[in-house]
Amino acid sequence: MSKRIDIDLLDSGGDSVYVSERKVYPRDVSGRFDRLRKLAVFWLLGMYYLFPWLNWDGRQAVLFDLPARKFHVFGLTFWPQDFSLLALLLMILAFTLFFTTALAGRLWCGYACPQTVWTECFLWMERWTEGDRAKRMKLDAGPWNREKILRKGGKHLLWLLFALWTGFTFVGFFTPIASLGARLLPFDWNGWELFWVLFYSLATWGNAGILREQVCKYMCPYARFQSAMFDRDTLIIAYDPMRGEPRGPRKKGLASVLERARGLLNLRTAYDYVFRASKHPSAAASRLQAAGTVMLDGTDAAPLPKFQTEELGDCIDCTMCVQVCPVGIDIRNGLQYECIACGACIDACDDVMDKMGMPHGLIRYTTQHALDGNSGRVLRPRIFVYGFLLTALVGAWTWGVFNRSPLIADVLRDRNALYQQQGDRTANGYTLKLVNKTDADRSYRVRIESADAASLVLKDAPLDVRVPAGEVVSQAVEVGAPATLRGRHALVFVIEADDGSAKARVDSTFFGPM
Repeated sequence: MSKRIDIDLLDSGGDSVYVSERKVYPRDVSGRFDRLRKLAVFWLLGMYYLFPWLNWDGRQAVLFDLPARKFHVFGLTFWPQDFSLLALLLMILAFTLFFTTALAGRLWCGYACPQTVWTECFLWMERWTEGDRAKRMKLDAGPWNREKILRKGGKHLLWLLFALWTGFTFVGFFTPIASLGARLLPFDWNGWELFWVLFYSLATWGNAGILREQVCKYMCPYARFQSAMFDRDTLIIAYDPMRGEPRGPRKKGLASVLERARGLLNLRTAYDYVFRASKHPSAAASRLQAAGTVMLDGTDAAPLPKFQTEELGDCIDCTMCVQVCPVGIDIRNGLQYECIACGACIDACDDVMDKMGMPHGLIRYTTQHALDGNSGRVLRPRIFVYGFLLTALVGAWTWGVFNRSPLIADVLRDRNALYQQQGDRTANGYTLKLVNKTDADRSYRVRIESADAASLVLKDAPLDVRVPAGEVVSQAVEVGAPATLRGRHALVFVIEADDGSAKARVDSTFFGPM
């Protein structure tokens, strides 16, 4: 049974602002870029699902402990006072995105974006349960019967289990995952743990299983502002119209235009053929209804004439590049913001070229300058600017991480009384807060220094305070002076570890009678 799956097209003369999205059925493809994508999926998801189960010095290797206000990342522990490092890290990630985009296009979208990675996994499960592209389209177009229910049910069951595993792992980054797993069978999770497991599971199921390419096209802001980072020397995936046009089917045996007298078309003629082919698609292209939003001029164009076999370009109009595209666009229409640069169309076209006995590269990674026959520049001002800023930020972050003080000290004055009169002496009360950021217990010696040579004395000096590993200790201290000392006097609390590994100086004030 076959049934055409219709799509509603937005008429420029109408008043509708909503277009129903057709479902995209990506065809399976194999090739070097497909292998790179699979490698990226296994590497990234391997880190995601494995890292929470690793132990490091007796604790979970990667744990964002919000109640304790500590982030553990292998041998590093980040405290709220390290917020500047987090800000630097976010800037590094942003400039890394800018740098790679300006240099090599949307590598992030095609290989490392969570939406791409999880969607790839969900597509694998869909193929396992429903079959290849043709079988999936036939199944969706057919009536509900026993086979359809079993296949659809099996697919959603796999999706649900994988999504729940994803949600469980996500919560395991914030709650010790071993404890979370141990409390699963008696189901002793608290409300927030249950909520976030289900919420993240639903988000994974919906985004990777249902919405898929619509997240990239409508929800992700990166697709909208990427053009600000592109120029004509940015690496993109593009179709070579000078070699491929005019497109059309033919029998195997016709050599490539690179090997025939026809050679490459001139640039203007090639793009004219692309434009006219987009306005008057072939029967094969019309059936696919590629949903790109490349904005071609609305002027009517005459259809392409029928060409002799010797006049045809290398594109045989097999539409394989459209069938394998996960966002359902026709790359032959030019660069489009929906393109996530996954390289699936390159693998598909290279496979067809192999079967036709033609060289690879009809669809390839290139730059717009190179595609138009001009010389390009990899090293250009924006690359140098992004590279310099990225290097500086990485250097600053690295220095900040490895030169953090393992001690945080703070001194708070007693707010109940400005000073206390004790016979022939005046006393000020303080609360000393010490944070031991190391993984070992530490003892700290506390002393004071008077900035103006006032006769200030720390009670119980020398004062030793022991702070357990990774803990915060509050210690009440008292500073005294002769009753004859009046007014305001600056002093400094000096806190030093017993092994000399850390030292902190905190400025404060001593008040006597005015």
